Amino acid sequence: MASHIVGYPRMGPKRELKFALESFWDGKSSAEDLQKVAADLRESIWKQMTDAGIKYIPSNTFSYYDQMLDTTAMLGAVPPRYGWNGGEIGFDVYFSMARGNASVPAMEMTKWFDTNYHFIVPELGPDVNFSYASHKAVTEYKEAKALGVDTIPVLIGPVSYLLLSKPAKGVEKTFSLLSLLGKILPIYKEVISELKEAGASWIQFDEPTLVMDLESHKLEAFTEAYSELESTVSGLNVLIETYFADIPAKQYKTLTSLKGVTALGFDLVRGTKTLDLIKGEFPKGKYLFAGVVDGRNIWANDLAASLSTLVALEGIVGKDKLVVSTSCSLLHTAVDLVNETKLDKEIKSWLAFAAQKVVEVNALAKALAGEKDEEFFSANVAAHTSRKSSPRVNNEAVQKAAAALKGSDHRRVTNVSARLDAQQKKLNLPILPTTTIGSFPQTMELRKVRREYKAKKVSEVDYVEAIKKEISKVVKLQEEFDIDVLVHGEPERNDMVEYFGEQLSGFVFSANGWVQSYGSRCVKPPIIYGDVSRPKSMTVFWSALAQSMTSRPMKGMLTGPVTILNWSFVRNDQPRFETCYQIALAIKDEVEDLEKNGITVIQIDEAALREGLPLRKSEQAFYLDWAVHSFRITNCGVQDTTQIHTHMCYSNFNDIIHSIIDMDADVITIENSRSDEKLLSVFREGVKYGAGIGPGVYDIHSPRIPSTEEIADRINKMLAVLETNILWVNPDCGLKTRKYSEVKPALKNMVDAAKLLRTQLASAK
Repeated sequence: MASHIVGYPRMGPKRELKFALESFWDGKSSAEDLQKVAADLRESIWKQMTDAGIKYIPSNTFSYYDQMLDTTAMLGAVPPRYGWNGGEIGFDVYFSMARGNASVPAMEMTKWFDTNYHFIVPELGPDVNFSYASHKAVTEYKEAKALGVDTIPVLIGPVSYLLLSKPAKGVEKTFSLLSLLGKILPIYKEVISELKEAGASWIQFDEPTLVMDLESHKLEAFTEAYSELESTVSGLNVLIETYFADIPAKQYKTLTSLKGVTALGFDLVRGTKTLDLIKGEFPKGKYLFAGVVDGRNIWANDLAASLSTLVALEGIVGKDKLVVSTSCSLLHTAVDLVNETKLDKEIKSWLAFAAQKVVEVNALAKALAGEKDEEFFSANVAAHTSRKSSPRVNNEAVQKAAAALKGSDHRRVTNVSARLDAQQKKLNLPILPTTTIGSFPQTMELRKVRREYKAKKVSEVDYVEAIKKEISKVVKLQEEFDIDVLVHGEPERNDMVEYFGEQLSGFVFSANGWVQSYGSRCVKPPIIYGDVSRPKSMTVFWSALAQSMTSRPMKGMLTGPVTILNWSFVRNDQPRFETCYQIALAIKDEVEDLEKNGITVIQIDEAALREGLPLRKSEQAFYLDWAVHSFRITNCGVQDTTQIHTHMCYSNFNDIIHSIIDMDADVITIENSRSDEKLLSVFREGVKYGAGIGPGVYDIHSPRIPSTEEIADRINKMLAVLETNILWVNPDCGLKTRKYSEVKPALKNMVDAAKLLRTQLASAK
């Protein structure tokens, strides 16, 4: 009876690691204090898995920041700017790479495949001197062993490590990262030999890049790497773990014939097509680690369905070669349902966080071995039955409305240039109009008043009064700076998704359902459990109030359907696009209500549109089609004179620019200040764009205050590729996390830069 967990969340059930890290970074606690919290967390995780009966328990999946950064440390691939002089890498160098320090910037961070987790991107080139510089994998294996737990040490596989890296600054963009394979394998060999010496009998290499579209030379690198490691791993059982999608037939063929590999792990939740490949042929005598428990969602497993999949697989690979596993690391799900004391009982019965998934994996393994826990299985059936038939999940009116959308593509009747003319007549804006993205700084006082209102310590009257005062302050400030299109500053909002989720039906919120986004930063995704609808207006009261304080246009502020979807745990009993269409209809009602109440500029943020893009090219067009359609549904009913804005964040825009144009917004603002050149190159390459566009003119993620000249210079660069009459001037993102002492001078300089250029353009005419 064999069970396995690919990886486990590191933050702790109550975010213990987050608080320990931040305390250490603030100099309030010592390195020893931090190490103690970490060791306690690791011990409790290993104990929990042992108690649950898991046979193959992972080690080295814990991290103080990120597992790719741990690998960079292991290989001694520290960029020279951090001044590391060899020896074992300590916290100072490690955290400098992750977060930067007073004198040098951090390494780049990017999304881990299509999850909301971010990893630190290795910076490599021909001159990197690799050396074995972090013994973490071996230390943690020994630590578990001393506690009486024999674990499987987990390493990021050498080929995926290189494929996920980037050429360092100054290295040719065309440099082949895979050419470094011969340089990193000797270090992998040292690590493997030490693990063997310490008594390890298994080792797990995560090679998730195998699920991507790979050219044949990249595939050959896998064959080359594992042939090279074959003699070092002899005597060990080697598991290659893949996840996040089904594995293409060509990759499957390469993977199943790798030398020295005794076990293969697959994601059978997102990779249903992989089942056909396994049924077609599976190498004799190898272990199959079957990922049937979803590591990326919070729903209880359908145990009966998983069991029948496992029984079928057992017929192919044999009883003693099948291991029940999770689809990927449980890092991407919440930690423990036990801490959800306030969650509705019925909804809670439908859920499983990481700790519960460990129990599910074991229950399936036992059932497979003929020791089925009948009580556990029948409770699971009952939960699934109640979820299917619950009136809270099903709302017939919403289902009908969403089904009726199929016939149209929901475009505004008039084309964008005619709409912009109509809007200009009404709004009468100068050229290079200025605006901000939405939020203003959230002060301690503001957070306190929201917290106390939520805890019922402040009356509704007093709360409304406090928020009103804050809005009035923000409006006056913008008028003082002479900004053209104003915002109300969003003082009433905690988070751009949570704020809407709390007011829509079909959503529920956990108290401790935190998931690591990067480093110590965690997010708490809403849970979409049922059909989504909008019982009453959500933002009209505040937006109308703000508009009544000024004669300038006040932007309504909404989060778009695709972003709400991509930043939530989404129900898994219907296709994602159906849920997205339902959210779109709810936002459409809100857009039309704002318009009725005199709001003429409405921004619908789609920060996360690109985050949902499937990993494989063949599935991307379908996603982009329904995602963009969902956005258009929200505003297809407004008048030509109503100006629809959208805001998008740090995406690699260039590959989806045609979908962005197809959203048909009147104005799009973009967070691009860190990749100015990349973004503008699209327009330089002749993409025709006729709508308004506001590439962010300064980076709000940094406390730095840009000068008027610097901003003017950036606007000029943009004017070289974009028409004067469509360019907007704005910061690149919301100002929520900044201080007023930074925001005031930056906005003043931004408006001054716009005015300077207006004068120059007018005299040039």
